Amino acid sequence: MKHFNKPEAWFTNQKHLYYFFLAVLLVPHLFLFYTEPMDWAARCAFLLAPLGAYMALLAMFRKPGIMVWLLFPLLFLGAFQLVLLYLFGESIIATDMFLNLFTTNSTEAMELLDKLIPSVIGVVVLYVPTLVLAVVSIRSEQTLGRVFRKKALIRAAWIFMAGVSFIPVARHTNPDFRPHLHIYPANVFYNIRLATARWKASVAYPETSAAFTFGARSQRDRQQREVYVMVIGETARAANFGLYGYGRNTTPGLQQTPNLVYFTDALSQANATHKSVPILMSAASAEDYECMYRQKSIITAFKEAGFRTAFFSNQLPNHSFIDYFAAEADVHTFLKEDPEEALNPYDTEMVKLAARFLADYPDDKIFIVLHCYGSHFNYYERYPESEAFFTPDKIDKVDRKHRDVLVNAYDNSIRATDKVLSLLIRRLAAEEGVAALLYTSDHGEDMLDDRRNCFLHSSPVPTYYQLHVPYLLWTSDTYNRAYPDILPAARANSRRPVMSNAFFHTMLSLGGIETDYRNDTLSVVSPLFRVTPRNYLDDHNKPLPLDKVGFKEEDLEMFRANGLQYP
Repeated sequence: MKHFNKPEAWFTNQKHLYYFFLAVLLVPHLFLFYTEPMDWAARCAFLLAPLGAYMALLAMFRKPGIMVWLLFPLLFLGAFQLVLLYLFGESIIATDMFLNLFTTNSTEAMELLDKLIPSVIGVVVLYVPTLVLAVVSIRSEQTLGRVFRKKALIRAAWIFMAGVSFIPVARHTNPDFRPHLHIYPANVFYNIRLATARWKASVAYPETSAAFTFGARSQRDRQQREVYVMVIGETARAANFGLYGYGRNTTPGLQQTPNLVYFTDALSQANATHKSVPILMSAASAEDYECMYRQKSIITAFKEAGFRTAFFSNQLPNHSFIDYFAAEADVHTFLKEDPEEALNPYDTEMVKLAARFLADYPDDKIFIVLHCYGSHFNYYERYPESEAFFTPDKIDKVDRKHRDVLVNAYDNSIRATDKVLSLLIRRLAAEEGVAALLYTSDHGEDMLDDRRNCFLHSSPVPTYYQLHVPYLLWTSDTYNRAYPDILPAARANSRRPVMSNAFFHTMLSLGGIETDYRNDTLSVVSPLFRVTPRNYLDDHNKPLPLDKVGFKEEDLEMFRANGLQYP
């Protein structure tokens, strides 16, 4: 008891510090032990093997604080892991999460971090004192005795071997079990390696795709004026669209729009922008994502077919494939990159850019891609204060108690998207030639919807709310007269299951672009459309059937309630 009466004596005792450091290193393991789905053998391997390794590492020096500082990268990953568990409730740091660090701008990061104060404070309280005590350990005159270190190493070896011995048992009960995939922190370091490899591959994209050509040509009359607009939404989930039966009137403009078809059972194949948007803009899919490293985007297909092209974005360049695809266009503009624009311009500014582009080239065939900021958090910054239809909408804290305010702001952002689409359709309807617009969102969003309290998107294990997205088609009267089979085919397919990989093929079909890369069995405006097995692109870029994704009962209830096909 005497040490507890003298705190400084307790905190300068190397044995006490040894066990304290060991406990801190195990904190992420203990949380993951609780959150991750594992059988008993996997749990034993998951906990015992790292425990033995940490015990041995801390016993290597007479002052364990030295090893703590050598393991600083591991402490950093532990802090990162705990914040993500606070945010998502489960799973290790994913490969996509590391890539998100490189493809998320500082403004987005600050918008999020400012709402994660509790978790940030928690990891600071845990890890900063640990590093301070490691310095105390290093500067202390005391050391771990030779006998203590020897016994610690022997115990560590036995515990480590016990953990390793459970690995074959775990693999017997679960053939998919792999130490580098399922034991922390080995799986995190494996994901870092994968993220690095993918980053290098994306950097090399200009070279690996340089010789690619679609061999595209237009099936339509060369003299006819054609205007096609592809609109890529951001973080818009179908559950909050009035068109989809939501209890609030969030789509007043679209609900009054003739010639509009909305697809009720559309799912995104990815829940992270740096993967979901390229799937929409290219032939890449969960089934063949790697083709993206060799092929160009739909912009090049339309260019080859004789269209003048433009890419307008209300997001910052993010060092991803989106930037490369944008550069393929004759004109590409990132609004947030323009120092003369407001810090957070609204998506309606892109409507003005599109209208100007159409006016500048009145005789050309036109293809425009708009990449919205849509419903990206902070939601209340996506629309003018004067257009706050649902109030109050100023989010001070993200928690269940204030969820109604959160939803008000989100629903207002959906109304802002409705306004953008309505304005675009009105402008396109004024065209003398044929015109069409195709819209979907890159992914959806969690908003503390059920007892899991999930928030945002890009979680390692997606939810229903992150994947069920709006998917809309509008065609002008002149288009319908010129191509009378398109709208009926779309209506016939509007209740059938579709994934986001259909967007690329639908747009090519809609625009009459002929190429060997177009697959009409994936085009929702074609009578050849066929329902195929639905897959999600997992963190390691492998296609997962929906029943292998990891959906919980809450997700399945929403699939059933909305009449969505599962799996």
